[in-house]
Amino acid sequence: MPRARWSVPGLRRFRVRVFALIVLVTLVATGATAWLTVRATTAQLTESVAVEKRTADLINQTLVDYATLHGTWEGVDGVVQGLEERTGQRIRLSTLDGIVVADTDILKGWTARAPSTRPATILDARPQLSVDQVIVRFGAPSPRAGATDSVGFLGLIEQRRHVLRLAACLTRDRIPINRRVVYGVGWTVEASGGVNDGTLERCHRESQSTATERKADQRGFTDCLARTRPPPYGTSAPNGDARRRCTEHVYARRLEPVAPVPLQLKLGFSNDQARRVSIEPQRALAAAGLVAALMIVSTVLLSRRMLSSIAAVSQAARLLGAGDLSGRVRVRGDDEIADLAVAFNRMADSLQRGEERQRRMINDIAHELRTPLANIRGYLEALHDGVLPPDRELFASLHEEAVLQQRLIDDLQELALAESGELMLNRVRVDADELLETLRTAHRANAETAGVALEVLTPDSDPPLVDVDPDRLRQAIGNLVTNAVRAASPGGSVTLAAHPSDDPREGGTVITVTDTGHGIAPDDLPNVFDRFWRADSARGRDTGGRGLGLAIAREIVLAHGGTLTAESTPGTGSTFTIRLPAAGSGEG
Repeated sequence: MPRARWSVPGLRRFRVRVFALIVLVTLVATGATAWLTVRATTAQLTESVAVEKRTADLINQTLVDYATLHGTWEGVDGVVQGLEERTGQRIRLSTLDGIVVADTDILKGWTARAPSTRPATILDARPQLSVDQVIVRFGAPSPRAGATDSVGFLGLIEQRRHVLRLAACLTRDRIPINRRVVYGVGWTVEASGGVNDGTLERCHRESQSTATERKADQRGFTDCLARTRPPPYGTSAPNGDARRRCTEHVYARRLEPVAPVPLQLKLGFSNDQARRVSIEPQRALAAAGLVAALMIVSTVLLSRRMLSSIAAVSQAARLLGAGDLSGRVRVRGDDEIADLAVAFNRMADSLQRGEERQRRMINDIAHELRTPLANIRGYLEALHDGVLPPDRELFASLHEEAVLQQRLIDDLQELALAESGELMLNRVRVDADELLETLRTAHRANAETAGVALEVLTPDSDPPLVDVDPDRLRQAIGNLVTNAVRAASPGGSVTLAAHPSDDPREGGTVITVTDTGHGIAPDDLPNVFDRFWRADSARGRDTGGRGLGLAIAREIVLAHGGTLTAESTPGTGSTFTIRLPAAGSGEG
């Protein structure tokens, strides 16, 4: 078969349309996917960064608040563990020199992972001067603090030093403390639970400022103001800005020795996935373009293979239409295109077999008619030439030959009507056992002449009923009985039986015709219902029939909505089985 080429105009136009459509869909789908991906990823990253920032701010503020309240970083391990459980972040606190203060990995008993490469956050809990006046109270008001009157700047430094030392002392002794806001004076520190009075007194005493510290506070403020006066010194008083700067400077410098040292905070570890990632639209679009190009190339290759197979089927179909039934399509793969090729090849095989059957049938019909017509013609020519006398015996022989040919033509016509579905059926409900008894009576004489016993088996249950055309069904079963009697040897038997179907889902009635003849070879069994087929090709119509009986029987059974099958064991015999639908099923 000539190979299909891409030069077929119809296929070429179809290929162009399919390719254009797939390219359009690919570009639109890929572009839309890329845009949605960039948009969704950007929104997700923005939200992730915002959540990460809120988490970091929460950790930072909680740790700074702890150091501010307690005046030390001691005891921060519990706070760090609580924050890790709450946020899921790995937290690492260390001094500016790199000395680890707290690490959640170590607190869990793990080997500390390498810290994140992000810049560390500095936690500075050192007190800064504000507009609030800070009064330190623990239990009863401190004698040095006065009541709630405003104190001067030096008193503020002393009070703040006192609260930092007191909070640190209580923290080291594992005494919980709270901040208590006092109207007009800011906030104070107090114990939150029961505590030994001796411990309170000791911490309170150790927190007091010494005379040396108070003198240093005064000297530091005086020296700062002196340095801010313009020359000549002492000739003018410092202005407000200079006093404010000195106040802030001295406040921070004098409280620095007693305040918590600044620490650096790192969240996460070096290979974590919580790093900030930026999505560049150009890269996303480039990736989308690459995907689109790959899809287009794949589509071209796929369409070429698919349409080449379709072109091969189209070419084979044109050859089939031109009368060449030998063309087949090469099957490649196991996809739907391969299924199409297999279906086409099956159709071509069926058409070729049908063509061969039709040719063989015509040859068989010609063979069946040729010999008797030649005989009739010979006798008629002999009568015409006066070679044979026109006696009664000759005319009887010619009449018998004409009747045989008429029967052959009638059988062919009946078979054609059955195959086309035009066979008329006059259905009535009959007893299958009575039908078989009628057939036994009709064929008993021929069976006795052949020396074959013809029997009917009657079931113990109620006789099965069937909705059939009795005459047509008798004709079909009669053909089976005739063949069975011919196949059985003298002394053999032919058995007829009818019984309900063994399958309750199927229902209906089963009729069998069994003989004890020579059987049918396995290679010949699929052909037993073909027209003009004979098990022994040497047997003519005088000894083996015309070869139409089984074909007619099958078509009659099919017209009733049933099936006719054959089983045979060479040397043992054959069984022909008719399965009819249940009475009242409406089939047929």
